Amino acid sequence: MSVPPLSVNGQASSFSVKTGPIEPGRVLSIQSHVCSGYVGNKAATFPLQLLGWDVDAVNTVQFSNHTGYGHTAGTKTSAADLISIFSGLRSNGLLKGARLLTGYIPGSEAVTVVGDLAKELKTVREAHGQELIYVLDPVLGDHGTLYVAESVIPIYRSLLPLATIITPNQFEAETLANMKITSLPTLRALLLFLHETYSIPHIIITSFNLPPSSANPSLPSPPFPYLDRLATSPSSHPVESYPTLTSVASSYTPGSPLNTTLFSFPLIPGYFSGVGDLFSALTLAHFNPQAGENALAKAAGKALFSTQMVLLSTHLRAEAYGEDAGSDGEKDLEDRGRRVRRMTGRELRVVGKEARGDLEDGLSWEGKKVELPSE
Repeated sequence: MSVPPLSVNGQASSFSVKTGPIEPGRVLSIQSHVCSGYVGNKAATFPLQLLGWDVDAVNTVQFSNHTGYGHTAGTKTSAADLISIFSGLRSNGLLKGARLLTGYIPGSEAVTVVGDLAKELKTVREAHGQELIYVLDPVLGDHGTLYVAESVIPIYRSLLPLATIITPNQFEAETLANMKITSLPTLRALLLFLHETYSIPHIIITSFNLPPSSANPSLPSPPFPYLDRLATSPSSHPVESYPTLTSVASSYTPGSPLNTTLFSFPLIPGYFSGVGDLFSALTLAHFNPQAGENALAKAAGKALFSTQMVLLSTHLRAEAYGEDAGSDGEKDLEDRGRRVRRMTGRELRVVGKEARGDLEDGLSWEGKKVELPSE
């Protein structure tokens, strides 16, 4: 059998294969990769495949493990390398996914390159009367700490008009809008600012703290399968004893009021990585633009159910194996193995029989449609 010579790093640019029909079940996922553990593409690819999606994964970093372990080795994919990879896909007519998912991208130059590709894909789809569904997870940081250089923030802002859905956490949403969420009226103001300034149809703020107030709506309790599994915890705390976080799914059409749905869920203690990556992938998988005005809320409810079930299973496994010792920086310094054990025990359980059920059963976390007050 004869094998054609291998051409790499753009050497095949003298020819190009015309892209065939856009494949509605294919996703181009551009985010981080770890050898051990489940963050970035490792957290997104298998769940997407389990739900019937073909995934073309481009890794923006190649790390041994996530940074929570305290020591990470590996490499970042440079802007030049990303250009080369995208060129190879383009030359072979392989940029034919109907959906695009982006997560952690290190450095302003790399973010710019990914943004250029998103513009290209969007333009090509629109020229053929099609829509690119782009879920943009603007990975900037969390809990008041930036994971990227400040120079990346304005570049991410420039990408927002390309997105169909963005999935920031509270810190990222506040950073992008340069506003704070301190109440329901400030939440409404922030959402409207992002929708109107950047022409974003759909926004999910994945988690935020809503200060106690008599004006806050009463939100539905966790679904029974979640409560049933929570009851198996060795610590056996009632769900009411857990602090809660809130998530919001917001859709907006100019000239119409905000369409917002709020969700409430328990805050599981401990450090977990990859939760936002999993949620964004599941949101993309479940989003059906033909499902009407509540399409985003339906996708968010399903994504939230599966994410919370996987997170709870991860927590319970860590408890059962004694690997869920609380965070303590001094003890971690004395015994680095302690930190490694904690991180290993909290790697998301996205593979396994139980996880498959959590990802595939199609149940939803119930939310409540709320008209956010203006003041």
